[in-house]
Amino acid sequence: MPVFDFSDTPNKKEAAVCTYITFASNEKIKTPQEPILVLDNEERAWEHHSTGVFTNQSKRTAFEFKEKGETYTADIRKVDARFVSLLKWLGENHISVRLSGEHTEEGYAVYKIRETTLGGGTKLSAEDGFLQFMIERLLASSAPAAEQEEDDVDETGDEMKLTSIQSISDFMTCAGRTMPDNIRIWARRNLAVARSHEVSQEERRHAQRALSMMMNVQWKSNYFEAIDPKEARRILDEELYGLERVKQRIMETIIQINRTHTLPAYGLLLVGPAGTGKSQIAYAVARILKLPWTTLDMSSINDPEQLTGSSRIYANAKPGIIMEAFSMAGESNLVFIINELDKAASGKGNGNPADVLLTLLDNLGFTDNYMECMVPTVGVYPISTANNKEQISAPLMSRFAVIDIPDYTPEEKKIIFSRFALPKVLKRIGLKPGECVITEDGLDAVVAQYADTTGIRDLEQAAEHLAANALYQIEVDQVSQVTFDAENVRKLFA
Repeated sequence: MPVFDFSDTPNKKEAAVCTYITFASNEKIKTPQEPILVLDNEERAWEHHSTGVFTNQSKRTAFEFKEKGETYTADIRKVDARFVSLLKWLGENHISVRLSGEHTEEGYAVYKIRETTLGGGTKLSAEDGFLQFMIERLLASSAPAAEQEEDDVDETGDEMKLTSIQSISDFMTCAGRTMPDNIRIWARRNLAVARSHEVSQEERRHAQRALSMMMNVQWKSNYFEAIDPKEARRILDEELYGLERVKQRIMETIIQINRTHTLPAYGLLLVGPAGTGKSQIAYAVARILKLPWTTLDMSSINDPEQLTGSSRIYANAKPGIIMEAFSMAGESNLVFIINELDKAASGKGNGNPADVLLTLLDNLGFTDNYMECMVPTVGVYPISTANNKEQISAPLMSRFAVIDIPDYTPEEKKIIFSRFALPKVLKRIGLKPGECVITEDGLDAVVAQYADTTGIRDLEQAAEHLAANALYQIEVDQVSQVTFDAENVRKLFA
């Protein structure tokens, strides 16, 4: 357990004293009952908001309060194990902070730490809010399984002369343990490159860019909280009409996640005609899982390098779409919605984009050529859409649970148009339901007009046309209500 020795001239003959114990906590919100740390208050009652620095002039783990020009010291009694490195870093850099706490039976329980300019302490090198960013990241992490030893020598990168990219370095010092081991080691080596004068400016720039992207991602575990089946079903019914077999298959997946708290081994492949709501189903699943989502449109990807990124040996090198998706999402657990998977094998560059997807779909880790590091993909849930599964290769198909999406029947189209499509358009353009009315035979005429088309996109466009025409008559012809029967519908769409 480290002792916070921040003295500039420590007395090496005096034994170091660690006054605190650590405790494991997974709480995301800190309170006096679940504090960040507890300070000794036996000799003095500290104010609710107190300012000072973490210090150790007498080789004890302590906090130095500044009150009305006087200085008082209180030993640290308890620390949330996730925050030990942060407190050590705050003390080593003499950063003045304001503690918010309450007096409890254990001591002065601190539940909030904020940077302050008072007290003559050092300001953070990063822009304002950086300390809060680190605290939020630590709160989002899980308690460490055991006390960690100091980093090995080979994690520090080569012994190069270093320049400063301080915010990344500070984050690594305080929250480096929130990242997977291989990424933490990778980050330290790239930090050494970014600081070094022994490599080219271009190499330093690439290293810093890669570090910035990697630090932006919160690398979560593959544990998923239970999902309320009733709420999941409500979302599916809200987003989709009919398709009971499809909804049942999705609910089976939800129940599986609830039992295992992990994602299924296979993603979902939704196959069906255009306009049948495949993408809408994918978005609904992401909403149910409460995960961020990103889309990959395979029809626009002609070269595998678009997915894997380019090597840093090129001046214009950049990460691939998949790594950028992690960075944009800000976390490693997300839903990858892969549109038009049946177009994945039509690469026109130096390889087949479909082969790159195999690595992502196996959930064994993905390596981006620009990042030069394998990132974990155990929290990635792929959901693909396709119009024709005959054009999908066997290796790709084997990575998915296939769900065939049927086209809607004429009766289903009537219900979707009258209950969902038209009311949605009327609400958007500000019309009341009584101002635009469609009769039963008018509804039959609309569905018959698009009997030869698949899906409901044409019906949604028809609803837009009807509503716009009704709005025009109300505003220009000054009518109070517009009714569309079969004859009026045929005239409008003629």
